[in-house]
Amino acid sequence: MAFGWIDGQAESRRRAGLVRTLRPRAAGTPLLDLASNDYLGLTRHPEVVEGAARAARTWGGGSTGSRLVTGTTELHAELERELAGFCGFEAALVFSSGYAANLAAVTALAPHGSLVVSDAGNHASLIDGCRLARGTTQVAAHADPDAVRKALSGHDGPAVAVSDTVFSVDGDAAPLAGLAGACREHGAGLVLDDAHGLGVLGDGGRGAPHAAGLAGADDVVVTVTLSKSLGSQGGAVLGPSRVIDHLVNAARTFIFDTGLAPAAAGAALAALRLLRREPGRAARARVVARELHTRLTAAGLEAVRPDAAVVSVRAPSPEQAVRWAADCRAAGLSVGCFRPPSVPDGIPRLRLTARADLSGAEIERAVRVIGETRP
Repeated sequence: MAFGWIDGQAESRRRAGLVRTLRPRAAGTPLLDLASNDYLGLTRHPEVVEGAARAARTWGGGSTGSRLVTGTTELHAELERELAGFCGFEAALVFSSGYAANLAAVTALAPHGSLVVSDAGNHASLIDGCRLARGTTQVAAHADPDAVRKALSGHDGPAVAVSDTVFSVDGDAAPLAGLAGACREHGAGLVLDDAHGLGVLGDGGRGAPHAAGLAGADDVVVTVTLSKSLGSQGGAVLGPSRVIDHLVNAARTFIFDTGLAPAAAGAALAALRLLRREPGRAARARVVARELHTRLTAAGLEAVRPDAAVVSVRAPSPEQAVRWAADCRAAGLSVGCFRPPSVPDGIPRLRLTARADLSGAEIERAVRVIGETRP
């Protein structure tokens, strides 16, 4: 029977407690949200919503084609200029998603004969980029510049190291200065996914590479998403102009994909301008993350110290993690639940988002619910 093997895989997932289901959410909900990636609380901000609506009224519901045909509007170009300027890079290129941006950056910068050194904790989009790249990939130990250095020392030819700046599971930060140093010793490029750093780290939320002094370097390329701190949708690659020009001509997820919808571009641009005007939002997100961690650990929970806005709490098993998240939801709190294969070390977790707009009372309520529902 066609696709008969699917039933066997479904049963294996059920036995392992790894079944995933969709849960459509209503427009309004009484749940306290610590599950989304809306780090700055901008998704429903009036200026961001109006930015989306104004763009849709001006440009229509869709971009109508690929970026190289009809999918590039003046709004896309404006967003790219302001995003590059804000983060400190020469140029930017907007994609339909952060996933597409990562696929583009890795595949286009790893031709035949090249080496890609990928951190063991990297996001699935970077891993998939490595799989699709024509170069050879070597996985390096997590957050270990010496492991990257060792991998690069055994290769003669073009090379690039690839890493998240803030890892999405535990929220720990990569040693960016050490990675850059290892790459520069061997003339390799460095590609950094700053999805969880933009809007949270750096001066006024300019990102982890900016904070590390790597913004604008001719050997550093950064990818970002517009769907987290900027409350919209889409992604972008930032870097030297010649790299961005290369992506326009070589990145398949740019050339053949329909351009980002104008409404998403308009929302992201409005959020970026709001963040520039209110830089304190970035610092507030970090304060909330530290407060969550302090209170959770004081309650006897095993929480990982956050380097940005992600706080993870370890669970005893995948089944108990699912039950814990469900019990939190029943008590009015929405939290993320990460299980294998989403977690590289196989340890299930509740994943909490520290939003800049959370009040002290909401933080206290979240910690109380998590503690009262613990397995």
